[in-house]
Amino acid sequence: MIELKNVSKTFETANGKVEAVKNVELTVDAGEIFGIVGFSGAGKSTLVRMLNGLETPTSGEVIINDVRIDTLKGKDLREQRKKIGIIFQHFNLLWSRTVLENIEFPLELIGMPKAERETKAKHLAELVGLGERINAYPSQLSGGQKQRVGIARALANDPDILISDEATSALDPQTTDEVLDLLDEINQKLDLTIVIITHEMHVIRRLADRVAVMENGRVIEQGPVSEVFTHPQEELTKRFVSSEVELPQTTDVKQIAQKLLQKNPTGKLVELRFSGQQVERPVINELSKNFPELEISILEGSIHQLADKGTLGSLFVQLNGTEQKVQAALEFLNELQVEAKVIEHG
Repeated sequence: MIELKNVSKTFETANGKVEAVKNVELTVDAGEIFGIVGFSGAGKSTLVRMLNGLETPTSGEVIINDVRIDTLKGKDLREQRKKIGIIFQHFNLLWSRTVLENIEFPLELIGMPKAERETKAKHLAELVGLGERINAYPSQLSGGQKQRVGIARALANDPDILISDEATSALDPQTTDEVLDLLDEINQKLDLTIVIITHEMHVIRRLADRVAVMENGRVIEQGPVSEVFTHPQEELTKRFVSSEVELPQTTDVKQIAQKLLQKNPTGKLVELRFSGQQVERPVINELSKNFPELEISILEGSIHQLADKGTLGSLFVQLNGTEQKVQAALEFLNELQVEAKVIEHG
């Protein structure tokens, strides 16, 4: 388990003090996939460097498996770092070495005998899907294959924790999904704790169990992915969520409503939001059966699956009928635990 207790990091620069991380409180459970998302300059990278002891917090405690990392030095710190594997954005491969030799490199540094490290490196190459490419050089690999080498190398010392530091940022969408699938598989096979540092909400949605959102060095919001995606509290979180799942937020609702009302000027425009089991329930069918007097038109919508088994969706419908029947339909939707909001004209 990882614990960050009131962690802050301040750098002294020529222009004065820079507070890179401010009073961060986080807990990552063993075996879970935890995402940390934020734009450039949010403090994510500094936070990562404190996890593996490359930076020491100005204040606070960094605890991994009951060991305070921020107090370790020398040999003790080096031993602790072996338990933390890191996957980098730009692969950091040795271009003069083959796939197998790149995977072997960490094992070579700790003095593992050649035959033993070669056997282990071949096993890891198979694990990441590169068993037939062990004699290839980085220049002969695609971006996704290079990152697979990076993942295998990060696993060489049998770490307890794997940190993915913007590992998919340089990859195309299809390759990104393939790498995310691989990390999910590794998490399940090895029961490995994975911490994902990213600015891409797609990565969080596809892979993470829980997420923390960072802005200006602070964690402004955190929780289960399904909860954060369904009910984002902070404006930055709403922007991240909206950019990924296209659930309308604040002014976006007004823009969508204006467009839909222009095309469909009669009746009531209602925005429905679903989460969990409600997504799979035939809500519109039930609504139609219970209120045959209403004319129900589906205008626009989307449904998204989340990595923590959650589901969420948004749907705009138009209800044509008497005010009494429309109100009764809205109450019926609320009983089904579907969020229903009437979008007014203007």
